[in-house]
Amino acid sequence: MIPFLDLKAPYNALKQELDEAISRVVSSGWFIGGPEVDKFEEEFATYCGTSNCVGVANGLDALHLALRAMDIGLGDEVIVPSNTYIATWLAVSQCGATPVPVEPDSRTHNIDPSLIEGAITNKTKAILPVHLYGQPVDLDPILAVARKHGLKVLEDGAQAHGARYKGKRLGGHGDAVAWSFYPGKNLGAMGDGGAVTTNDSEIADRIRVLRNYGSRVKYVNEVKGYNSRLDPMQAAILSVKLKTLDAWNEHRANAAAAYDRLLKDCGLSLPYVPEWVAPAWHLYVVQHPSRDALQKTLSEAQIGTLIHYPIPPHLQDAYSELNWAKGAFPLAERMAKEVLSLPMGPSISMSDVEQVAAAVRNALATSIRA
Repeated sequence: MIPFLDLKAPYNALKQELDEAISRVVSSGWFIGGPEVDKFEEEFATYCGTSNCVGVANGLDALHLALRAMDIGLGDEVIVPSNTYIATWLAVSQCGATPVPVEPDSRTHNIDPSLIEGAITNKTKAILPVHLYGQPVDLDPILAVARKHGLKVLEDGAQAHGARYKGKRLGGHGDAVAWSFYPGKNLGAMGDGGAVTTNDSEIADRIRVLRNYGSRVKYVNEVKGYNSRLDPMQAAILSVKLKTLDAWNEHRANAAAAYDRLLKDCGLSLPYVPEWVAPAWHLYVVQHPSRDALQKTLSEAQIGTLIHYPIPPHLQDAYSELNWAKGAFPLAERMAKEVLSLPMGPSISMSDVEQVAAAVRNALATSIRA
């Protein structure tokens, strides 16, 4: 069996350091906030090249609290990708605002910057691009449109830890970046976790208050806040893993390059990478009209795959009140029917990549037809 992602291997590789970090937290008796959280926030801000990092409970909260800190609320609109995980939309809805979908670039699967200005209305307050699959979206034209119309830009970096846009790590291009440390991410905790990085000290300060019941002084509540704090145990674990993130991302990039070479001209649409980005390769996503049959064949060969994502947000029951019908966003809908994520991770072996590629080529050559 080749798993889609091996979560045990990173722990085994760092077992001594991780066990020491966990023991240190347990022995300290400090289980909410404190020095471990402060340390990781400082380290991750430095890594991202930003002046602030604010840890929160998970990636959805990172998006939600960042939008709240930007004064997004009832009656506002936020431009989002039509092709994304539903958390991007949910964060907007949790603020009382309305997500306004924009179709992706058919090559990168990221939001198409050329379509954003056409979706702006007098209710638009922010643009929320997603660095999908770990590949940076084209930020410069998005930031230009945002400046032209006086809009905030919150990036969803949940899949893109360590990725670079035009030579600079993601973390502070826009007004803020929301991160998830879900265990399967490139920088993953052993549970939930999230953070916001920003060079805007006012946004950072507002998030710090919002994450802690609306309070900066115990029992003194300035606003109606939330309980969304990064756990010290997870912070300590993340500090250990942060040291290896670049090496793990390089391993992922080597695996992606091998897939590119081994799957060339086999009938799949392979990932398109513009020359001005360095992806984190959170996922290696291919596309084929007979995706379901291909996935079934690979499963029978004991190769794990996943679909990111089988139902676009506008067709989820959760958003039925927006009355988006089938066909409203045809590119997102086609991707939902055709994309397939092949095994990828910081510990995947080149022999596993070769075995997966051989199984894919064999399936396409012998049994899968478009």
